[in-house]
Amino acid sequence: MKAEELDKKFDAGEDISKYLDLSKARRPEQEQRRVNVDFPIWMIRSIDKEAKRLGVPRQSIIKVWIAERLKKIYA
Repeated sequence: MKAEELDKKFDAGEDISKYLDLSKARRPEQEQRRVNVDFPIWMIRSIDKEAKRLGVPRQSIIKVWIAERLKKIYA
């Protein structure tokens, strides 16, 4: 199938998933890399307190806070 035909099906709201090979799908700039960061105990306690208040894991709140800061700097 040509890209133009696939675009038309997508724009028409058709399910095009059967035409895609999702085993090779990637999300550019979304690949993850593990990093280790050491925080003082008082920071961990504060992060955990806020994470508990929001009902999210510690890692999630750290990611959100860093993302917010980076958006401010680079947006």
